[in-house]
Amino acid sequence: MKDQIKKFLNEDQDPKAIEKITSKLQDLLMKNEEVGYIGVQKKPAITVFPDSIVVTNKRIIMCRPKNLGLSMDFVDYDWDDITGTFVKENILGSEFSFATKSELTISIDYIPKNQARKLYTFAKEQLDALKTNTVNAQSVAPTAPIVEDAVIIEPVQEEEVEEMEAEEVTSFAEIMPVAPVTFQEPVAEPIPAPATSGDKKLSELSKEELFEKLQNYKKLLDNGLILQGEYDAFKKEILNYL
Repeated sequence: MKDQIKKFLNEDQDPKAIEKITSKLQDLLMKNEEVGYIGVQKKPAITVFPDSIVVTNKRIIMCRPKNLGLSMDFVDYDWDDITGTFVKENILGSEFSFATKSELTISIDYIPKNQARKLYTFAKEQLDALKTNTVNAQSVAPTAPIVEDAVIIEPVQEEEVEEMEAEEVTSFAEIMPVAPVTFQEPVAEPIPAPATSGDKKLSELSKEELFEKLQNYKKLLDNGLILQGEYDAFKKEILNYL
């Protein structure tokens, strides 16, 4: 077991955490799936059961121990469902996060900076390789055959509408016009814009400032201060500059 986990102990990962994860990954890895890197939380206080993140050539796996380390939750995300990865370096460690096509943002904090950089580098390589494969597949896709024979579409005959005899009105209430019901749309309150770095344009912000701006919009959405559609527009605009 020591030889198996030795290659994942390059940046001060917790050996016990690595050993527990690798022993469970043996039954979780798919065919032709290889582990590229493992990052382990290192909080300022002593953490007996830290969270970990595993990146393979097929997916990202979040590992969260529970029940005093007796069991563990695994949540995985395929690379073709991931739209981008981010790293935010703080005073105590870094925060590694990634966004999915379903507009979820998953993050793990207190990752040592050197581990977070390795995770980010491996993730970028996988996403670039996925884009390259997609472009190559599109370039060799067969074109649709040309149909020489014209298709004649016969006009649809209109169905005859039978005239209905008007029934005799026996009550004036039957011919009283009904007043249309109008609905007044609620007036949207002004949305408070999150604080930016000196009100810079998005093109002038760094990746760290863009990521912080995205988090501020997420907090406004969680607090009900903006709508989901507005958050989606803000997020799409920010991701164009990452």
